[in-house]
Amino acid sequence: MRIKENLYNQRIISIDALRGITIFVMIFVNELASVQNVPQWMKHMPADADAMTFVDVVFPAFLFIVGMSVPFAFNARLLKGDSAKTIWTHTLKRALALIIIGVYMVNAEYGYDASKMIIEPVFWGLLAYAMPIPIWNKYPKDFPVWLKNTLHYGGMLVLIALYFLYVQEDTGAIGITPKWWGILGLIGWAYLFTVVYYWVVSGRLWGMIAFLIVCVAANAINLTESSALHQIPGFGFIAGHLTHAAVVAAGVVISLLFFDRKVAAKINWAVIGFAVLFFVTGYLLRPYFGISKIKGTPSWTMFSATICTVLFYFLYWLMEIRKQTKWSNFFMPAAANPLLIYILPGVIYYFCKAFQIHIIPGYFREGVPGIIWSLVFSTIMLFVMKLCNRYKIQLHL
Repeated sequence: MRIKENLYNQRIISIDALRGITIFVMIFVNELASVQNVPQWMKHMPADADAMTFVDVVFPAFLFIVGMSVPFAFNARLLKGDSAKTIWTHTLKRALALIIIGVYMVNAEYGYDASKMIIEPVFWGLLAYAMPIPIWNKYPKDFPVWLKNTLHYGGMLVLIALYFLYVQEDTGAIGITPKWWGILGLIGWAYLFTVVYYWVVSGRLWGMIAFLIVCVAANAINLTESSALHQIPGFGFIAGHLTHAAVVAAGVVISLLFFDRKVAAKINWAVIGFAVLFFVTGYLLRPYFGISKIKGTPSWTMFSATICTVLFYFLYWLMEIRKQTKWSNFFMPAAANPLLIYILPGVIYYFCKAFQIHIIPGYFREGVPGIIWSLVFSTIMLFVMKLCNRYKIQLHL
């Protein structure tokens, strides 16, 4: 793969802003999920509803941002002089880490036989959520090496031990299983499929457009029960992950259209054209598959890509062209530490549950008070991230 000479080398603050906003909304909707009696438009739509809310766009928005960052990540490593082996080792480690964390999180939620486990499931969940922090923390250069190794490898040993301490509910077998991959696991697989193809086509725009078309087609075929391709071993697995890779690929395409050029366009008609194309594709496929995040339909992925493209174009105009950036400082702590802010609420939840600590009264678990609390909690988490960033507690895969 060659260095993209025309790709912007400076930090794109609008991408960071979109990441920060997405994570803030993600923390809000995750907290809101446990609140009773809130409007349907503030929840995930049911699988058969043929509709979507803003909540159903949060996950694909993160996938879209992952895609937007891919060209910059590869270019930065090529400019640094990293070999293909170094780049691929880093890529595989990152994908594997996301998949591992995602699977552990899923198993912490359900599927265990508490009566046969020698550790309480709530403490198992607390450790499963907490251990990625010492394992993948980006320690400062002056941090004692012996302590870094103790935390890093000690955390890995704890995760290994947790695997053998887990007893499955249905079979009584030892060990965790990918009941589903979890949000982080799905991101890991979609990231892996996309970057492999990005490398194969050397980051060429036409190649990524072709990959996006293949992803949407595979998604549609996978949801067509009468398709003969279902008989091919592994097709369902690959097509299922290409569903989410479609949104990552859309992010790559939009990123290249915006930033792989010598001079920025006053009006980026190509980006506008793709936003329209995403929408039309989703609209045309809707009668056949409907809109469903739960099912992962192509209309859901394409409408999500449309929304993300439009939102990013607005942020790009506001921040890169109009230079209105100060407002984004509120969201930047999350943008700088996305994995930690995703994990930390789970750590807090299992810690409070394990030690029977009640942070808020039940009054704030229902209706308008619950919505307000979810906003307050999300804001608190941003300030917590600001402290974590200051004291060098940052997860880096």
